Amino acid sequence: MKFLKNAQGVRITAISLSLFIGTALMLGKFYIYTLTRSTAVLSDALESIINVVASAFALVSILIADRPPDRNHPYGHGKIEYFSAGFEGALIILAAVGIFITAWPHLFHTDELPHLESGLLLLFGISLINLFLGAGLVLAGKRTASLTLVADGKHVLTDVYTSGGVVLGLLCAYLTGWYWLDGAIACLVGLNILFSGWQLVRQSFTGLMDTADPEFLKSIADLIIQHRREVWIDIHQLRAWRAGNFAHIDFHLILPQELSLEQSHLESKALEKIVVDHFRGKASVLIHTDPCEDPDCPTCRRHLCRIRKENLTDTVSWDLETLIRQGRHNVQPAKSD
Repeated sequence: MKFLKNAQGVRITAISLSLFIGTALMLGKFYIYTLTRSTAVLSDALESIINVVASAFALVSILIADRPPDRNHPYGHGKIEYFSAGFEGALIILAAVGIFITAWPHLFHTDELPHLESGLLLLFGISLINLFLGAGLVLAGKRTASLTLVADGKHVLTDVYTSGGVVLGLLCAYLTGWYWLDGAIACLVGLNILFSGWQLVRQSFTGLMDTADPEFLKSIADLIIQHRREVWIDIHQLRAWRAGNFAHIDFHLILPQELSLEQSHLESKALEKIVVDHFRGKASVLIHTDPCEDPDCPTCRRHLCRIRKENLTDTVSWDLETLIRQGRHNVQPAKSD
């Protein structure tokens, strides 16, 4: 039970279940194909093969992502999860192409499908199991901040959409005798799969390129603002990126010139601890301290300052935009009469 409470334990357990259940359901779909000889069912089974392969790759990536930083990987191994998501997205796109190739000829050359009633019931049952599995993986991925689990869950859910489309197409074909619907529905489902695969590839590319995440940055900015101290004159150039469940954060902190090196170090360490504790130790924080300059006097809230040249005449409000800007506030000292 202690293992399951650990985030990494939850990830490994979830992805292992995905691999085991996915393999069983894939074999079930191939059995349904032998019963019905349906092109749509075959396409669904082919998509399930990629689902199983992707789950195996995801399990390996989760194990690698949890390794601590080492000499060759000083920033850790978390980015392997972005490769996993991109790999899975590419496999989904490949599955969609395979579905189009398989289903297209059956739009024009149709045959009656045997044992369709029993095949529909079995495929419906498999779809329900996949629905619960996919939703559970996405939920576990969000709770443990694992892109790999979320990606695998979405892949499983695309499998549910595939099976649902197949069930609908075969049911219509059974009721109307229009067996060309077998191929038509498979092509339509292929389009949906293609879109889902593209989204995963784009998400992977975004992570590998360290694209800014406004929501993530805002959560960090709100945390810093909540714990703002009088001695922290200003903060700028806030940057952050995530690799798996680990966060990397850096920014510039302006402190009064009169502070000693030791005092400045203590202030930066105090702020670093606030951020690291917020992420329960899963964060690396780099703070570059800058000494205040004369133009900072009107905005400095440190009243007992021996080198102050201007009284406090302006208040710098901290928000996401002010914390991520590239330079200091352009505040000029108040002119004397």
